[in-house]
Amino acid sequence: MAFDQKRDRLLEILRDMKCVTVAFSGGVDSTVVAKAAQLALGAQACAVTADSPSVPRSEIAQAVQLARDIGIRHRLVSTDEFSNPDYVRNDGTRCYFCKDELYDRIAALPDLGDAVLCSGANLDDLGDYRPGLKAAAEHGVRHPLQEASLTKAEVRELAKHWGLPVWDKPASPCLSSRLAPGVTVTPERTGRVEQAEAFLRTLGLREFRVRLHENELARIEAPTAEIARLAEPAVREELSRRFKELGFRFVTLDLEGFRSGSMNALVDLEKQRLFAQPMTRVNEIGAR
Repeated sequence: MAFDQKRDRLLEILRDMKCVTVAFSGGVDSTVVAKAAQLALGAQACAVTADSPSVPRSEIAQAVQLARDIGIRHRLVSTDEFSNPDYVRNDGTRCYFCKDELYDRIAALPDLGDAVLCSGANLDDLGDYRPGLKAAAEHGVRHPLQEASLTKAEVRELAKHWGLPVWDKPASPCLSSRLAPGVTVTPERTGRVEQAEAFLRTLGLREFRVRLHENELARIEAPTAEIARLAEPAVREELSRRFKELGFRFVTLDLEGFRSGSMNALVDLEKQRLFAQPMTRVNEIGAR
């Protein structure tokens, strides 16, 4: 299917829903769904953003501004996943409980009526370890990008076509995803990671992660082209000093560089099997 056909199919899918609520993080995927929903449905579309200690304050502010620019009705909803022992245990299934909490909170909003709840999951998310998609299935969440057979690259192309400023924004998973499986999730730890990553941005880095492992060890994943610069004595000493001020005991630089989803290697293989998303079912939906 050609790109223009996929774009038109996305709008058609949303138009057929009559009324939609978009789980809106402000990332490129959910922003494209929000924009498409606004184009297809106007006042019958709403975007909802989670306000949680796992979401950087800068991301929430950006989501608010994006919704305003798109012109879609927008709500912030406070979530309380940090009170759930299954979430804070962080055994590799944390994302399931996060999304379950979010979808419960959205469903409880009194003014959204019978709106269809939509996510920003794209075609490339299929076959990957995505516990949150299991929660989505249980809540009847639709994935318009998958149904329109849009890949991540095509989502970015569509965002650029519509003039959305996040078209080239790096992926920005929640702060809790930076904690290695087995490391208890706390607001203090996610806040510390948020501050550490904010510091790295002052060094000119754009796509990177600060991973937190046992014994308060910070593992910095940065593009391989930046590793030599970060290891220069002056930069290295400043990095170490700042991270230890934040409460990290050890500061390491990963020589393999930035890899999205690298923590999945630490998740029990049985859990990965249970939460992996099959390719065929949603591909069939997108082909309708």
